Amino acid sequence: MELSKYIGKKIKERREHLNITQDELAEMMNTSRVTITRYENGTRKANQDALFKLARLLKVNVAYFYPDQNYPSQLQANDDLTENQRLIAYSIDPDISDEERQDIINLVKIAMKNRRRI
Repeated sequence: MELSKYIGKKIKERREHLNITQDELAEMMNTSRVTITRYENGTRKANQDALFKLARLLKVNVAYFYPDQNYPSQLQANDDLTENQRLIAYSIDPDISDEERQDIINLVKIAMKNRRRI
C-alpha cells in the first residue's frame, strides 16, 4: 500500500475512534474538510507539520501513522537516542533507505555530543 494511503487510513481510523467528524478535525487543523478528506483518501500527502499537528489533535505519537516496516530493528539498537530523537530521524522522509536513516541517526548523535560540550 502506498504510504500516503496508509497514513490516510490511520488518520481516518483514529478520527473515527475519537468520534470526531471531518469538519471538526478540519476546524481544529485550521483547514478545510476537503483537505482532511484528501489526507484520508491518500490523494494529498500531509507534510511533516500537518502530521505532527494531527498526531497531537488525535492524541497519538506521530509514529502511529507509519507502518512498522519503516522502523527497522536497527533503530532499536540505538538505545542512546530518546524516543523524540528517533522519531525526528525517522520522520524526516519515510521513503529514505535504511543507510540514509542511519546517517541521520549518526548526525543526531553528533549534535547531541556537541551540545553537551557547550
